[in-house]
Amino acid sequence: MRGARVVLALWALALVVAAPFALRQADELTARGFDVGGSESQRAERMLAGVPADFRATSLGAVLVKTGDATPRDYERALRDLRRAAAKVDGVDVPPELAEAGVWMARERPGRPVVVPMRVSVDEFSAPDVARDLRRELRIGAGGGEYGGVRMSLVGAGALWGAMLDVTKEDLRHAELIGFPLVLLILLAVFGSIAAAMLPLALGAAAVVVTGALIYALSTATLMSFYTTNMASMIGLGVAVDYSLFVLVRYREERARGATREAARATAMRTSGRAVLVSGAAVVVALAGLLLVDSAAVRSLAVGAILVVLVAMLAASTLVPALLAVAGRWLDPKAGRRAGVTGRGERRLVERWADAVLRRPALSLAAGLAVLLALAAPAIDLTTGDGALRQLPADNETRQGFEAARTVQPAGRGAPLTIVVARADVDRSVAILRADDAVVKTGVRTQTQDGKNILIVATPRGDGDSAEVKALVTRLRERLPASAVVGGNTAAQLDFNAEIDAKLPAIVAWIVALTFGLLLVALRSVPLALGGVVTNLLSVGAAFGVLTAVFGWGSPGYVDTIAIPLVLAVVFGLSMDYQVFLLSRIRERWLGGATTGDAVRHGLVTSTRTITGAALIMVAVFTAFLLTGVPAVQEVGLGAAVAIAIDATVVRLLIVPAGMALLGERCWWLPGRGALSRRATRTPAPS
Repeated sequence: MRGARVVLALWALALVVAAPFALRQADELTARGFDVGGSESQRAERMLAGVPADFRATSLGAVLVKTGDATPRDYERALRDLRRAAAKVDGVDVPPELAEAGVWMARERPGRPVVVPMRVSVDEFSAPDVARDLRRELRIGAGGGEYGGVRMSLVGAGALWGAMLDVTKEDLRHAELIGFPLVLLILLAVFGSIAAAMLPLALGAAAVVVTGALIYALSTATLMSFYTTNMASMIGLGVAVDYSLFVLVRYREERARGATREAARATAMRTSGRAVLVSGAAVVVALAGLLLVDSAAVRSLAVGAILVVLVAMLAASTLVPALLAVAGRWLDPKAGRRAGVTGRGERRLVERWADAVLRRPALSLAAGLAVLLALAAPAIDLTTGDGALRQLPADNETRQGFEAARTVQPAGRGAPLTIVVARADVDRSVAILRADDAVVKTGVRTQTQDGKNILIVATPRGDGDSAEVKALVTRLRERLPASAVVGGNTAAQLDFNAEIDAKLPAIVAWIVALTFGLLLVALRSVPLALGGVVTNLLSVGAAFGVLTAVFGWGSPGYVDTIAIPLVLAVVFGLSMDYQVFLLSRIRERWLGGATTGDAVRHGLVTSTRTITGAALIMVAVFTAFLLTGVPAVQEVGLGAAVAIAIDATVVRLLIVPAGMALLGERCWWLPGRGALSRRATRTPAPS
């Protein structure tokens, strides 16, 4: 008991210290990090290092839009505020002549939007952070940006990504406001006790808070993407609640059987506690595959997600048993009631289902596989894309500012292409650019610092996120002289897409190989480990099929590029939870002397309420992000929700029991040992 109180005191201290930093976790997050090492767009930016800001292309500006009875003084006040804010932000300024030109345009063209370009001295990849800091100085999105009858918005590629920072922060707040109450309601239904329901929820909150503080600490020392907090919160709340739920349900089950609190706690940690560690390790392994992508943003997402899983595992292994030791009497099931365990009516229903599946295993397996393949079929048409403009909500002030700006200037003005080419190839390059209908303006600016190359800035007709401009970049890279290097925001997007496509096979191989090894060690069975990997791949395919049907066939017409590796890693890792829990319970029964069929039947019956409740919690959490997030976050939420639902129903109720029934005792085969000897392995597996 004393040790438990020490653990609780340490966790309380950690939360008190972490809370203030967790509240600031978004302060230092960045929209940078999507550049790919050694890519053409990155080489272009490096070649432009040292070129004066006056000669560089700008992807940042301000648009002033009339919203009421505007006067020239309103425009003057807005531009004065813009210059004041720019003076406080490194890497940008608004020369007086540009501000004066803005006032002149407001007078000469009353009622029309006024676009004021800014002089940006940082590279293309840092422009979003400049926009973020400007937004804070101007209080845009937080009640600022209004000057009488004039509204000011920031525009350009940098501004779009800068706005994404604020949008994802607000989405996270809304998702948590929806997610926590939903999780509490499900826990109350599972346990029928407020005290028991609050423990997993408290564990989820603790994991999110501690991880938030760690993310803040990391963001002050290294690059952390603005998506990181959403990923960490989404995954952390789900796994922390699930892991503590597994342990608590087993504890209450043992208490309902008459075990003492100490014995129940020990059994719960030896079985379900070990299953949590195996499941958590599988999630960490899957997420670690994202580190193979040569993008600081993707790697930061992986780090944030891995951190929250590790914190959840630590909490389940230390904080949960400490709480069980100190508050066990409030967490016990009521007398005569096995709360948190399958009830009699449910038990009879599950028993009938299990008997039906085990009587016709081949038919059951075929039915389960047919469902998964049908859901996965749309993935054949999977197309990817990216960009900030179409991810921002239609009522977002930055998107509205962009739409206003494009009425008075080419849509591509805010996302110019930068072409760095050898002096000898300038004339030919300019001719190619001017002959392309997708280019509306071409300007030769200046030479690079080494004097060997010339910078050409090309303004595309469409916006930088459009398929038209992406096709233009691809075309130019094929047609321009060999010395030409094409950069800019759109080029960086294409290079990022290419990096994801190139690394996906390696990510899949990493996840499959290490997950198979982990399952083999945990379950000591080649067929079960192999089956776990195969069913997870099918769940991933089904998730991508649903994503294609919802986002690819609907709006925006594609699945966001960054969502592809994230969904793959998250879905593969989280789908393992319920299989590990179920298979471990089956193996525990089999080691006790039951036949494989009886063990499968027992595993299905005893795990039904736990897995159903845990899956509902995961689905609720991911659905909350689906309802509130930008498309990239929505896609991860939907993909994970679909996969979890499939894993807890089709995989658990059909494919796993039917497959094990068909294999019989061969389920437990290991190379060189045949069927695993029960006498040789008496220690129960985690459950």
